Amino acid sequence: MKIDTGSTAWMLASTALVLLMTPGLAFFYGGMTRAKSVLNMMMMSWVAIITVTIAWVLYGDSLSFGKGNGFIGGLEYLGEHGLVNHATRVAGIPDLVFSAFQLTFAVITVALISGAIADRTKFGAWAVFTVAWATLVYFPVAHWVWGGGWLTSLGIEDFAGGTVVHVNAGSAGLALAIVLGKRRGWGKDPMRPHNLPLVLLGAGLLWFGWFGFNAGSELAADGTAALAFINTQIATAAAAGGWLLVERFRDGKPTTLGIASGAVAGLVAITPACAFIDPWAAILLGLLAGVVCCYAIGLKHRIGFDDSLDVVGVHLVGGAFGALSLGFLAAYPLLDGQRKGLFYGGGVAQLGVQALGPVAVGLYSFAVAWILAKIIDKTMGFRVSAEDEVTGVDVTQHAETAYDFGSIHLGHTASPAVTGADQEGAGREAEPATRAR
Repeated sequence: MKIDTGSTAWMLASTALVLLMTPGLAFFYGGMTRAKSVLNMMMMSWVAIITVTIAWVLYGDSLSFGKGNGFIGGLEYLGEHGLVNHATRVAGIPDLVFSAFQLTFAVITVALISGAIADRTKFGAWAVFTVAWATLVYFPVAHWVWGGGWLTSLGIEDFAGGTVVHVNAGSAGLALAIVLGKRRGWGKDPMRPHNLPLVLLGAGLLWFGWFGFNAGSELAADGTAALAFINTQIATAAAAGGWLLVERFRDGKPTTLGIASGAVAGLVAITPACAFIDPWAAILLGLLAGVVCCYAIGLKHRIGFDDSLDVVGVHLVGGAFGALSLGFLAAYPLLDGQRKGLFYGGGVAQLGVQALGPVAVGLYSFAVAWILAKIIDKTMGFRVSAEDEVTGVDVTQHAETAYDFGSIHLGHTASPAVTGADQEGAGREAEPATRAR
């Protein structure tokens, strides 16, 4: 098949943009943790790049996009067999470019889960979980929705991963948060973000990379990609504004953490819908997503699970909200079996499919993640000891600290070295008056 050089160039750029999102997520998550945990939090994103890349090349691409059946792909692409110098899976795009693009989605989906278990996780156990969960959950679910599986046949609309990525990761994060239990002092000690500029940097990188995530999912440089691109910008801006409005009228002050969290909530919600809805609808979707997710993050305090960085409130709730919205707002069905939403005369059929997808994926992901976490916890231990948690997982898991407080000089006298526990105390004194995680 002849290669379309324009679309191929766009897809190479989009792939790089999506890969950048995982280091961006590391900054975003790292800034939201306490000072003694920032390196461990960032490493959890970085190691996902390593483990998922290798698993994807060996068998993940094949299980996701091989022919197979309605639940799992076949084995024809093991080790990327037969994909070199071919363009057979997507018109005009080399097979390896398509594979690389989909790989970056698998990487960031796994990395997203880590935010639910910040401050208390063994690094080696997390690395094992990344491979097991990607194999048993992400690859099959990608096949269900994008690879010709059973949800594809029902006509589900999920352009760039509201269900495959965000509901999937959010459900797994909830399971891990329950299995690992609450952080020591949760609900009593302040656990505020230690570095808000780092959070804003991470959110900015995520916003930038998300244009490749959404517009790149068209797999071509065309009008649909343009619609996905503009809707991504519109919904993200509206969601950030919606979150700030809630903070202003509920709490009295809009915050930097709020604008960053609202932007990410908008990115999550528009992901499944970006190429299916009109720009005016993107404003509505984004605004509502910002409001809904802002309130949803409080669920953990009311229900009693410690989702450290609000993976459930932003990604599970935001992804499900965006997916469900297509049952009302979908105006441009793209594939056979997909239908318009209720507001466009499409009836309730599409709404039913859009509800079924997140429920099925959410339950499956939660169940498998819970089982995997229990197995890992019983065999190698998933959570660090109480002493290590108090000292800080940066020191105990990596023998490093993010900030060298011992090099600070006061006048002509060097300050004494600060222990991991003292670092946390020093960081807490300087924490801004923003919400605890």
